Amino acid sequence: MPSSPHPHEDLLAHLTRTSPLGPREAARVVAEVLAYFSESTEEYVRRRHGELQARGLTNERIFARLAEELPARRVAAPELSARQLRRIVYG
Repeated sequence: MPSSPHPHEDLLAHLTRTSPLGPREAARVVAEVLAYFSESTEEYVRRRHGELQARGLTNERIFARLAEELPARRVAAPELSARQLRRIVYG
């Protein structure tokens, strides 16, 4: 039984043609990128808060940075206040 084509077959072909990636590596990279951009706003805020907190940033700086980063996401998140960001992180 033949396997079904990869849903991003054109992208995989482009990557293998234009980079040193082989087909399996290209498929893994595409899967990683799609997973990264499929995070919900809440998941992204929690993950980035933890990353930035581990780098020693204060919540004030973290929430300002998150507010700058969110509109640049693949699907722009709604504008969130520092209070809304805090509620996502701390409940």
